[in-house]
Amino acid sequence: MTETDDFALFREAIKGTKKIKQDTFIPSQPPRKKINELREMQEQKDTEFFFSDEYEPLLKEENEKVRYLREDADPYILKQLRRGDFQPELFLDLHGLTKEKAKKELAALILACEREYVYCASIMTGFGTRTLKDQIPRWLVQHPKVLALHQAPKEWGGDAAILILVEQQDSLEHRLFER
Repeated sequence: MTETDDFALFREAIKGTKKIKQDTFIPSQPPRKKINELREMQEQKDTEFFFSDEYEPLLKEENEKVRYLREDADPYILKQLRRGDFQPELFLDLHGLTKEKAKKELAALILACEREYVYCASIMTGFGTRTLKDQIPRWLVQHPKVLALHQAPKEWGGDAAILILVEQQDSLEHRLFER
């Protein structure tokens, strides 16, 4: 077969078809990824809002072991937290961080606990100059999602760590969104 035969065969095969008009589609909204990134940044800023340096809560300190229980929480969970009945699923080490960086990391930890449905987390404060060790409980009690906090038992960091309990969404709501 020659080249002209190929063209003739092609023309015969496409007889009766219409030429396609070229349309270029331009989406009116930016891609979803950017929206999710913006939402995440806004959520983190919203969480950081709760951490004020001027606020001085009345923390119960029993033999220098810091503890806190939100007013509407069951008092028994504080005892469970002290005994080590809750096993932390997330760990945050704040050694060597500045106060501002530590605030951001705390905000990110609480957001992570909410998103991952983590009830108990451990925050390693260390000893050092005691700046973070003294300030972190003051920040945490300001956040509405923190149910309780207590100096960690030895197995979870002892005097150099704090365990926190983070309030979670209703479990039914969680199960609905999992599907």
